Amino acid sequence: MHITFLGAVREVTGSMHLLSTANDHLLLDCGMFQGSRREAAEKNSVMPFDPSIITNVVVSHAHIDHSGRLPLLVRKDFNGHIYATRATYDSCRYLLPDSAKIQESDARYLNYKTVKRAIAEMEKEGGLRQRDAKKMRAMLKENNSHRINDAALSRFLHKFGLKEIEPLYSPGDADSALGVFEGLPYRREITVGRDTTCTFYEAGHILGSAISLIKVKEGDKTRTICYTGDIGRFDKPILRDPVKRFAETDRDVDLLIMESTYGNRDHEEVADLKPRLRQVLNSTIEGGGSVVIPSFAFGRTQELLYYIHELYNEKSVPRVPVWVDSPLAANITQVFAEHPEVYDAETHETFLKSGKNPFNFSQVNFTRSVEESIAITRETRPHIVISASGMCEAGRILHHLRYKIHNPKNTILAVGYMALNTLGRRIVEEGTRFEDEGRKGDPPLMRFYGKQYPLLARVEKIGGFSAHGDRNEMLRFLQDSNLNIKRIALVHGEKEQSLAFRDFLVGHGYDVVVPKRGETLDV
Repeated sequence: MHITFLGAVREVTGSMHLLSTANDHLLLDCGMFQGSRREAAEKNSVMPFDPSIITNVVVSHAHIDHSGRLPLLVRKDFNGHIYATRATYDSCRYLLPDSAKIQESDARYLNYKTVKRAIAEMEKEGGLRQRDAKKMRAMLKENNSHRINDAALSRFLHKFGLKEIEPLYSPGDADSALGVFEGLPYRREITVGRDTTCTFYEAGHILGSAISLIKVKEGDKTRTICYTGDIGRFDKPILRDPVKRFAETDRDVDLLIMESTYGNRDHEEVADLKPRLRQVLNSTIEGGGSVVIPSFAFGRTQELLYYIHELYNEKSVPRVPVWVDSPLAANITQVFAEHPEVYDAETHETFLKSGKNPFNFSQVNFTRSVEESIAITRETRPHIVISASGMCEAGRILHHLRYKIHNPKNTILAVGYMALNTLGRRIVEEGTRFEDEGRKGDPPLMRFYGKQYPLLARVEKIGGFSAHGDRNEMLRFLQDSNLNIKRIALVHGEKEQSLAFRDFLVGHGYDVVVPKRGETLDV
């Protein structure tokens, strides 16, 4: 029996590992690589194996970097089942179709740019008159709107002999993948291959996230693989902490495949999150401003709603309107509400015992239509907006920034990781620099929607909201659990994080390796 590491190896995206036994090929996660458009297209479009050989798939959780290529797998002759927790399946019912729509939108935009570039080149070389080129460019948009005219786009691609970029998969492919899911409870052993079983344990990372305990019987021996997926933080609200007590029959682990996202970092204390949020809300609202929060739709938005609900119940901040401006976040929040069985004791005590929904209260409003979203931008009274995307690269958050970024009374609150070269990263870095310099001189200029906007709004950052455990929390999982672990393979971490965490764990007596992409380990 062996494991081949195919994705999220010495990097933090595109999780995919292949467990091969004498009888079966079991895929652990089938995640999408998220990075630069060119690199993502190259890595995502080609499966590093024949999908028809895969017996079944075990999915640790619904985040797209762990589940996002499932529709592609199913389209390419995979004939097995996809096993996940019930909450993960319910989350994927929204996340995978949403991902498909993004694939189609990206492909449409790239094809539009290709045609525009071809028209410009023909005009420059004299193959098109200026008047005809202008007319063609106008035809690419529907009724002088911002919407791309698909019919005209397709016609020009064919007419000019241009290579059309295809989406990675369609909403129909996402539906096909959802059709072979099996949503399962925690702590129930199921058969996932010949003489191979899997049991899900709570990972504490995100709704439905699971540590997968896989046992393979070969002759008179049983080998055990434990795949952590992503491990959550301890003592955060809503979800139960990462599991510490495994069944006696599951304790002996031959190989632990473990994440290492923050293998060389320590987070802010969980206990500091609510006080920091209270401070930001009070200082902004009392000054007559509004708070704009770029947030991931899955997990982070619900955690923010939980904390704001608590602060409102405590009457420790003004009860201004709260808008969740993301259809996906609205859907995922409903999924959270449908799975109280995964909540921790604190959430039951604080909200459920009194019949309250942790994520819904009188001041919160979930917007779905574009018209509702636009109406929020006209609101002049203090309020809170939580909107996607979390890194400010696209989506409705850009509309709110456009109307709020120039006002020093407002606050842009960053509550998640902002990747390099994203607008969110520039806002945090330039806003912090401007503040450190005493807000003297001209404010930084942020460019989006083809215009430049002065960054006069205050910029705050609360870093402790991460759903990943830091190095000490991951060590706590190892030391406090009742597992007997022979060897650890570190994945899902940038190279420097994984190598640093390896050294950290070796110093605590563990046998640790950091595999390379495509490397195979015997078990």
